[in-house]
Amino acid sequence: MLDRAFAHLGTPPCYLLTSGGRTVARTASAPALPAGRAAQSLHGSSCTTLRIQAEATDYDAWHLHLPGADEAPPRVLHEIAEVVAQHRHHHDGRQAARRQTHDDVIALMDTPVPDTNAVENALRACGLSDQGPYRVVVATTGEADGRRHGCDVALAEALSHVCSAAFVIGQRPGGEAVAVVCTDADDDTPGRLGEVWPLLHDCRPDTPLHAGLSALIPAPAGLGAALVQARYARAGAMTIAPQAAQATAVEELSTLESLLAGVPDDMRAAYSSRTLSRLLDGGRASHSMLLETLEVFLAHNCSCARTAQALHLHVNTVHYRIQRIEALTGRDLSRLDHKLDLRAALLCR
Repeated sequence: MLDRAFAHLGTPPCYLLTSGGRTVARTASAPALPAGRAAQSLHGSSCTTLRIQAEATDYDAWHLHLPGADEAPPRVLHEIAEVVAQHRHHHDGRQAARRQTHDDVIALMDTPVPDTNAVENALRACGLSDQGPYRVVVATTGEADGRRHGCDVALAEALSHVCSAAFVIGQRPGGEAVAVVCTDADDDTPGRLGEVWPLLHDCRPDTPLHAGLSALIPAPAGLGAALVQARYARAGAMTIAPQAAQATAVEELSTLESLLAGVPDDMRAAYSSRTLSRLLDGGRASHSMLLETLEVFLAHNCSCARTAQALHLHVNTVHYRIQRIEALTGRDLSRLDHKLDLRAALLCR
């Protein structure tokens, strides 16, 4: 369509780009444009860019983009943009018709005991293979209503950048977007999504954008468990970059802090309160002092000498405080499991 539209002008290089830099279409004379460079070029002063008027979000808006400033008369560009807008309208209509089917797939997965046969049938109805492997991706924004702000659109746009395989995306209550990607054993979705995700965030820099990816799942029977993994990974992403953009795969949850990020807040608070016991009594200055000593002690590999140096104390004072901590918490700081208990409790505060 672009080639025909610009044929009478000598078919200058022209792109149809999304806000995140994905090339939807380009004329035959236009060289391939990497997503990062394409996103930057949309804001260049020496080019011509015209946003296609359609019901789109900041993440998936289309832009007619010519690298040159005077490649076509403005009136012609607007006429071409109107034709592209009609095409976009039909495209969005087809997407809307498929949305309920996609939501059904995600709803079937998100049950305590998913019906594998029902999930397989739903995948086939969406055009996905019922043979794996699969990867589940969960995304949220910092907004209370993810649908209103296009969280599902952001995820769809990101996956369109990085996936040659088919995928379905559904929306869950609370604005969470969930995708199932049918991929292969050589899948590199986490790495590629990590590169593209900041480009989507740049479309709305004031809105945090977080994604979590499950491990590869060989068959539909594992999709429910993969959804749990992806949610844990998304919680880890929120911990890493609470006010920015972050996509984290479950394989990256390699620390105690990232693992605990997926635990519900009320459970974290209960565990911390129970384990740290009277050390959390903010009304007593001595307990606050002991809590600080415990944090520094664990951070310095349980070395009394280095803890004393860091806190500018005599080493005997540190020994005394560690004894008090052990008495108040019922933990023995010479034991690895008790050290981990207290470290986890500090991270859960």
